[in-house]
Amino acid sequence: MTFSYPRPHADVWVPDGAGLDDALARTTDLGIVAHQDDLEFMALAPIGACLADPDRWFTGVACTDGVGSVRTGRYADITDDEMAAVRRDEQRAAAEIGRYSAIFQLGHPSPSIRGGPGSASGSASGTGGRAELVRELAAIVRATRPVNVYTHNLADKHTTHLAAGLATVEALRTLPLEERPWQVVGIEGWRNLDWLPDEEKVLLDVSAYGELADRLAAVFVSQLEGGKRYDLAERGRRQANATLFEPRAVEEAEEVNFAMDLTPLVRNDELDPAAFISAAIRRFQSDAEAALHSLRDQE
Repeated sequence: MTFSYPRPHADVWVPDGAGLDDALARTTDLGIVAHQDDLEFMALAPIGACLADPDRWFTGVACTDGVGSVRTGRYADITDDEMAAVRRDEQRAAAEIGRYSAIFQLGHPSPSIRGGPGSASGSASGTGGRAELVRELAAIVRATRPVNVYTHNLADKHTTHLAAGLATVEALRTLPLEERPWQVVGIEGWRNLDWLPDEEKVLLDVSAYGELADRLAAVFVSQLEGGKRYDLAERGRRQANATLFEPRAVEEAEEVNFAMDLTPLVRNDELDPAAFISAAIRRFQSDAEAALHSLRDQE
Protein backbone atom coordinates (compact mmCIF):
# COMPACT_ATOMS: atom_id res chain seq x y z
CA MET A 1 0.00 0.00 0.00
CA THR A 2 1.37 3.42 -0.94
CA PHE A 3 1.19 6.36 1.46
CA SER A 4 1.98 9.70 -0.09
CA TYR A 5 1.21 13.09 1.43
CA PRO A 6 1.14 16.48 -0.34
CA ARG A 7 3.06 18.30 2.40
CA PRO A 8 6.77 19.11 2.41
CA HIS A 9 7.51 17.81 5.90
CA ALA A 10 5.60 14.51 5.70
CA ASP A 11 7.65 11.37 6.27
CA VAL A 12 6.99 7.62 6.47
CA TRP A 13 9.77 5.34 7.72
CA VAL A 14 10.27 1.72 8.75
CA PRO A 15 13.22 1.52 11.17
CA ASP A 16 14.18 -2.13 10.53
CA GLY A 17 13.97 -1.81 6.74
CA ALA A 18 11.01 -4.14 6.27
CA GLY A 19 8.54 -3.40 3.50
CA LEU A 20 5.91 -0.88 4.54
CA ASP A 21 3.03 -3.29 3.88
CA ASP A 22 4.65 -5.89 6.13
CA ALA A 23 5.43 -3.31 8.81
CA LEU A 24 1.82 -2.17 8.91
CA ALA A 25 0.38 -5.68 8.80
CA ARG A 26 2.39 -6.77 11.87
CA THR A 27 1.26 -3.75 13.91
CA THR A 28 -0.73 -4.56 17.05
CA ASP A 29 -0.53 -1.21 18.87
CA LEU A 30 -1.01 2.15 17.17
CA GLY A 31 -0.24 5.53 18.72
CA ILE A 32 -1.72 8.68 17.17
CA VAL A 33 -0.56 12.01 18.58
CA ALA A 34 -0.20 15.64 17.65
CA HIS A 35 3.56 16.25 17.85
CA GLN A 36 6.91 14.57 17.61
CA ASP A 37 7.82 13.44 21.17
CA ASP A 38 4.18 13.05 22.27
CA LEU A 39 4.40 9.32 21.56
CA GLU A 40 7.46 8.89 23.74
CA PHE A 41 6.12 10.91 26.67
CA MET A 42 2.54 9.57 26.53
CA ALA A 43 2.63 6.11 24.98
CA LEU A 44 5.58 4.70 26.91
CA ALA A 45 3.48 1.73 28.08
CA PRO A 46 2.73 0.24 24.65
CA ILE A 47 6.18 1.11 23.32
CA GLY A 48 7.78 -0.79 26.19
CA ALA A 49 5.31 -3.67 26.01
CA CYS A 50 5.92 -4.14 22.29
CA LEU A 51 9.68 -4.12 22.82
CA ALA A 52 9.32 -6.88 25.40
CA ASP A 53 6.93 -9.07 23.39
CA PRO A 54 8.01 -10.46 19.99
CA ASP A 55 4.37 -10.85 19.00
CA ARG A 56 3.55 -7.16 19.44
CA TRP A 57 4.63 -4.22 17.27
CA PHE A 58 4.13 -0.50 17.84
CA THR A 59 3.48 1.94 14.99
CA GLY A 60 3.39 5.66 15.67
CA VAL A 61 1.73 8.62 13.96
CA ALA A 62 2.72 12.25 14.61
CA CYS A 63 0.17 14.46 12.90
CA THR A 64 1.88 17.86 12.71
CA ASP A 65 5.10 19.28 11.27
CA GLY A 66 6.62 20.55 14.53
CA VAL A 67 7.47 24.03 13.26
CA GLY A 68 5.68 25.73 16.14
CA SER A 69 8.32 24.63 18.65
CA VAL A 70 9.87 27.18 21.01
CA ARG A 71 13.39 27.96 19.77
CA THR A 72 16.23 28.89 22.08
CA GLY A 73 19.94 28.23 22.32
CA ARG A 74 21.39 26.58 19.25
CA TYR A 75 17.92 26.49 17.65
CA ALA A 76 17.07 30.16 18.21
CA ASP A 77 17.68 31.32 14.64
CA ILE A 78 16.74 28.33 12.51
CA THR A 79 13.96 28.52 9.92
CA ASP A 80 10.66 26.66 9.98
CA ASP A 81 11.95 24.19 7.38
CA GLU A 82 15.08 23.58 9.42
CA MET A 83 13.07 23.04 12.60
CA ALA A 84 10.79 20.59 10.81
CA ALA A 85 13.85 18.64 9.65
CA VAL A 86 15.29 18.58 13.19
CA ARG A 87 12.05 17.27 14.62
CA ARG A 88 11.70 14.68 11.84
CA ASP A 89 15.18 13.33 12.56
CA GLU A 90 14.56 13.29 16.32
CA GLN A 91 11.36 11.32 15.83
CA ARG A 92 13.13 8.85 13.57
CA ALA A 93 15.84 8.38 16.20
CA ALA A 94 13.22 7.65 18.85
CA ALA A 95 11.49 5.17 16.54
CA GLU A 96 14.78 3.37 16.07
CA ILE A 97 15.44 3.17 19.82
CA GLY A 98 11.90 1.94 20.45
CA ARG A 99 12.05 -0.44 17.47
CA TYR A 100 8.76 0.83 16.11
CA SER A 101 7.26 -1.14 13.29
CA ALA A 102 6.77 2.13 11.38
CA ILE A 103 6.57 5.85 12.06
CA PHE A 104 4.34 8.27 10.18
CA GLN A 105 4.98 12.01 10.37
CA LEU A 106 2.07 13.50 8.46
CA GLY A 107 3.39 17.05 8.36
CA HIS A 108 0.14 18.95 8.90
CA PRO A 109 0.47 22.55 10.11
CA SER A 110 -0.94 22.72 13.63
CA PRO A 111 -3.44 25.54 12.84
CA SER A 112 -4.90 23.43 10.05
CA ILE A 113 -5.91 20.47 12.19
CA ARG A 114 -7.26 22.84 14.84
CA GLY A 115 -9.78 24.20 12.33
CA GLY A 116 -7.72 26.88 10.62
CA PRO A 117 -7.71 27.77 6.90
CA GLY A 118 -8.57 24.89 4.63
CA SER A 119 -10.08 22.80 7.40
CA ALA A 120 -13.73 23.07 6.40
CA SER A 121 -14.35 24.50 9.87
CA GLY A 122 -12.87 21.36 11.37
CA SER A 123 -15.56 19.12 9.91
CA ALA A 124 -14.58 15.52 9.27
CA SER A 125 -16.73 15.58 6.13
CA GLY A 126 -15.10 18.60 4.48
CA THR A 127 -11.84 18.95 2.59
CA GLY A 128 -8.43 19.95 3.88
CA GLY A 129 -7.31 20.51 7.46
CA ARG A 130 -8.65 18.06 10.01
CA ALA A 131 -10.91 16.45 7.42
CA GLU A 132 -7.85 15.47 5.42
CA LEU A 133 -6.17 14.24 8.59
CA VAL A 134 -9.20 12.10 9.43
CA ARG A 135 -9.03 10.43 6.01
CA GLU A 136 -5.30 9.78 6.36
CA LEU A 137 -5.70 8.31 9.84
CA ALA A 138 -8.52 6.07 8.65
CA ALA A 139 -6.27 4.73 5.88
CA ILE A 140 -3.49 4.00 8.39
CA VAL A 141 -5.90 2.20 10.72
CA ARG A 142 -7.27 0.14 7.84
CA ALA A 143 -3.72 -0.87 6.91
CA THR A 144 -2.63 -1.71 10.45
CA ARG A 145 -5.81 -3.18 11.95
CA PRO A 146 -4.45 -2.54 15.47
CA VAL A 147 -5.76 -4.24 18.58
CA ASN A 148 -5.10 -1.14 20.68
CA VAL A 149 -5.05 2.56 19.80
CA TYR A 150 -3.50 5.26 21.99
CA THR A 151 -4.14 8.96 21.53
CA HIS A 152 -4.70 12.17 23.50
CA ASN A 153 -7.50 12.29 26.03
CA LEU A 154 -10.44 14.52 25.12
CA ALA A 155 -10.04 16.77 28.14
CA ASP A 156 -6.49 17.85 27.23
CA LYS A 157 -5.96 21.61 27.46
CA HIS A 158 -3.56 21.76 24.48
CA THR A 159 -5.84 22.49 21.54
CA THR A 160 -3.66 20.66 19.00
CA HIS A 161 -3.64 17.58 21.23
CA LEU A 162 -7.40 17.83 21.45
CA ALA A 163 -7.71 18.13 17.68
CA ALA A 164 -5.55 15.06 17.09
CA GLY A 165 -7.49 13.03 19.65
CA LEU A 166 -10.82 14.02 18.16
CA ALA A 167 -9.58 13.29 14.62
CA THR A 168 -8.56 9.83 15.83
CA VAL A 169 -12.07 9.12 17.12
CA GLU A 170 -13.60 10.48 13.92
CA ALA A 171 -11.28 8.35 11.77
CA LEU A 172 -12.14 5.18 13.69
CA ARG A 173 -15.83 5.92 13.29
CA THR A 174 -15.46 5.83 9.49
CA LEU A 175 -14.60 2.13 9.65
CA PRO A 176 -17.02 -0.79 9.89
CA LEU A 177 -17.47 -1.92 13.49
CA GLU A 178 -15.65 -5.18 12.85
CA GLU A 179 -12.54 -3.27 11.70
CA ARG A 180 -12.32 -1.02 14.74
CA PRO A 181 -9.75 -1.69 17.49
CA TRP A 182 -10.54 -3.61 20.65
CA GLN A 183 -9.51 -0.72 22.91
CA VAL A 184 -8.94 3.02 22.44
CA VAL A 185 -7.47 5.09 25.26
CA GLY A 186 -6.71 8.78 25.66
CA ILE A 187 -3.60 9.39 27.76
CA GLU A 188 -2.94 12.39 29.97
CA GLY A 189 -0.79 15.15 28.50
CA TRP A 190 -1.29 18.88 29.03
CA ARG A 191 -3.71 18.09 31.82
CA ASN A 192 -3.54 15.34 34.40
CA LEU A 193 -6.29 12.76 34.70
CA ASP A 194 -6.18 12.42 38.48
CA TRP A 195 -9.67 14.00 38.55
CA LEU A 196 -11.17 11.05 36.68
CA PRO A 197 -13.01 8.67 39.04
CA ASP A 198 -10.63 5.85 39.97
CA GLU A 199 -12.86 3.12 38.60
CA GLU A 200 -12.77 4.86 35.21
CA LYS A 201 -9.00 5.31 35.01
CA VAL A 202 -7.02 3.09 32.68
CA LEU A 203 -3.78 2.43 34.58
CA LEU A 204 -0.70 2.06 32.39
CA ASP A 205 2.12 0.66 34.54
CA VAL A 206 5.45 1.84 33.14
CA SER A 207 7.60 0.95 36.16
CA ALA A 208 9.83 -1.32 34.06
CA TYR A 209 10.55 1.28 31.42
CA GLY A 210 12.51 3.98 33.24
CA GLU A 211 15.71 3.44 31.26
CA LEU A 212 13.77 3.28 28.01
CA ALA A 213 11.96 6.51 28.89
CA ASP A 214 15.29 8.27 29.45
CA ARG A 215 16.72 7.05 26.15
CA LEU A 216 13.63 8.05 24.19
CA ALA A 217 13.41 11.49 25.78
CA ALA A 218 17.09 12.23 25.27
CA VAL A 219 16.81 12.34 21.48
CA PHE A 220 14.43 15.32 21.58
CA VAL A 221 17.17 17.83 22.24
CA SER A 222 15.34 20.63 20.44
CA GLN A 223 12.55 20.38 22.98
CA LEU A 224 14.51 19.79 26.17
CA GLU A 225 16.84 22.71 25.39
CA GLY A 226 13.88 24.99 24.80
CA GLY A 227 13.41 25.59 28.52
CA LYS A 228 10.94 22.75 29.09
CA ARG A 229 12.27 19.64 30.85
CA TYR A 230 9.47 17.41 29.69
CA ASP A 231 11.48 14.33 30.63
CA LEU A 232 11.66 15.31 34.30
CA ALA A 233 8.06 16.52 34.39
CA GLU A 234 6.69 13.33 32.85
CA ARG A 235 8.69 11.07 35.16
CA GLY A 236 7.54 13.12 38.16
CA ARG A 237 3.93 12.78 37.10
CA ARG A 238 4.24 9.05 36.58
CA GLN A 239 5.80 8.62 40.03
CA ALA A 240 3.18 10.87 41.64
CA ASN A 241 0.39 8.89 40.01
CA ALA A 242 1.74 5.66 41.46
CA THR A 243 2.38 7.03 44.94
CA LEU A 244 -0.77 9.10 45.37
CA PHE A 245 -3.30 6.80 43.70
CA GLU A 246 -4.36 4.98 46.86
CA PRO A 247 -3.95 6.72 50.24
CA ARG A 248 -4.42 3.59 52.37
CA ALA A 249 -2.14 1.09 50.67
CA VAL A 250 1.47 0.77 49.60
CA GLU A 251 1.70 1.24 45.85
CA GLU A 252 2.28 -1.82 43.70
CA ALA A 253 3.81 0.19 40.83
CA GLU A 254 6.57 2.79 40.83
CA GLU A 255 5.44 4.75 37.76
CA VAL A 256 1.96 4.91 36.21
CA ASN A 257 0.30 6.85 33.41
CA PHE A 258 -3.41 7.51 33.69
CA ALA A 259 -5.59 7.22 30.62
CA MET A 260 -9.26 7.67 29.75
CA ASP A 261 -11.13 4.82 28.06
CA LEU A 262 -12.39 6.19 24.74
CA THR A 263 -13.63 2.83 23.49
CA PRO A 264 -17.32 3.73 24.04
CA LEU A 265 -16.91 6.54 21.48
CA VAL A 266 -15.84 4.07 18.79
CA ARG A 267 -18.50 1.53 19.66
CA ASN A 268 -21.38 4.02 19.52
CA ASP A 269 -21.27 6.63 16.75
CA GLU A 270 -24.22 8.45 18.29
CA LEU A 271 -22.30 9.25 21.47
CA ASP A 272 -21.21 12.89 21.33
CA PRO A 273 -17.55 13.38 22.43
CA ALA A 274 -18.35 16.63 24.26
CA ALA A 275 -21.24 14.98 26.10
CA PHE A 276 -18.98 12.02 26.92
CA ILE A 277 -16.43 14.32 28.58
CA SER A 278 -19.11 16.38 30.30
CA ALA A 279 -20.59 13.26 31.85
CA ALA A 280 -17.18 12.24 33.21
CA ILE A 281 -16.70 15.71 34.72
CA ARG A 282 -20.16 15.57 36.31
CA ARG A 283 -19.31 12.20 37.87
CA PHE A 284 -16.18 13.73 39.38
CA GLN A 285 -18.25 16.64 40.68
CA SER A 286 -20.80 14.26 42.18
CA ASP A 287 -18.09 12.19 43.88
CA ALA A 288 -16.48 15.29 45.41
CA GLU A 289 -19.80 16.66 46.61
CA ALA A 290 -20.94 13.30 48.02
CA ALA A 291 -17.75 12.92 50.08
CA LEU A 292 -18.26 16.34 51.66
CA HIS A 293 -21.98 15.78 52.29
CA SER A 294 -21.21 12.41 53.90
CA LEU A 295 -18.84 14.02 56.40
CA ARG A 296 -21.23 16.88 57.18
CA ASP A 297 -24.13 14.45 57.67
CA GLN A 298 -22.15 12.73 60.45
CA GLU A 299 -21.83 15.92 62.50
